[in-house]
Amino acid sequence: MKLIAANETKESLISIVDDEACVRESLSSLIRSVGYETKEHASAEDFLTWGRWDETACLILDVRMPGMGGLELQRHLAEMQRGRPIVFISGHATENEQTSAMMRGAVAFLRKPFSDESLLKAIRESIARGRAGFDQATEEASSHNDASESLP
Repeated sequence: MKLIAANETKESLISIVDDEACVRESLSSLIRSVGYETKEHASAEDFLTWGRWDETACLILDVRMPGMGGLELQRHLAEMQRGRPIVFISGHATENEQTSAMMRGAVAFLRKPFSDESLLKAIRESIARGRAGFDQATEEASSHNDASESLP
């Protein structure tokens, strides 16, 4: 496994939002083992209540959760102009959900079960995108999607 570079330590907080405790704990353990910090959230609402979104370098989101799902959280953050690089994970998502997530700026969409390396690669890509101005790319993707949804 590839460890994080020393210059990534300032931007190394990975927030994990999944309703299954065993998934959160497993992902958190893996991610911490390569040097990132993690913050676990049992729901999208918990993540929003936490309110420190700007500290998150990458957001790992389950698509389907009770209450607000991952796709809704992605839209909500974009509307608040608090977009973060997102890696979606799901065991039951539809192709439409995957397409929607990617069109709205997700970095990756991983179907369970996925390999440790595919997740870590997606996290590294997310952090790189964040440094390259992810918020601007998300805003442009959101504007493009809003315009295309209003077409007859």
